[in-house]
Amino acid sequence: MSVRAIRGAVQVERDDPGLLRDGVQLLIKEVMSANALDPDALISMVFTATPDLVSAFPAAGARELGLVDLPLMCARELDVKGALPRTVRLLAHVETDRGKSQIRHVYLGGAAELRPDLARPDPARTEHGRADAG
Repeated sequence: MSVRAIRGAVQVERDDPGLLRDGVQLLIKEVMSANALDPDALISMVFTATPDLVSAFPAAGARELGLVDLPLMCARELDVKGALPRTVRLLAHVETDRGKSQIRHVYLGGAAELRPDLARPDPARTEHGRADAG
C-alpha cells in the first residue's frame, strides 16, 4: 500500500453555498469512484478556492458527505490575472495499491480547461449521471 496524491477541480456557476457544496461533493465522489477508493483510504484533503468564492468553506461539503474524521483544510487560491474564476481545487492524499500512472485525476465542468489531458466528462451532462471510465 502506498500514499498517493490525487488532484481535481470543479468550477461552479456562481458563488452560492448550495452550488459550492454540490460541486465539492460531486468532485469528491468522482475522485473516489475514478480511483476505486473507500472512505477508509482517505488520509487528508486540501481545498483551495478562487478569491471570488466566499459564501462557504469547500470542506463543509466534504463534512456533509460524512467525512467527519478526516483532516481537511481550506485555503485561498492565488489571485492570478486571467485565472479560471469560481473554481475549487482539491488535493487528496490516499492509501492505495495503484501506481502513480494508474491514479485518475478529476477535472469537472469548466475546470476541464485547466487540464484537458486529464479531464473527465461532466457526470451531470452524461447519460444516467455517470461519467465515462476514462
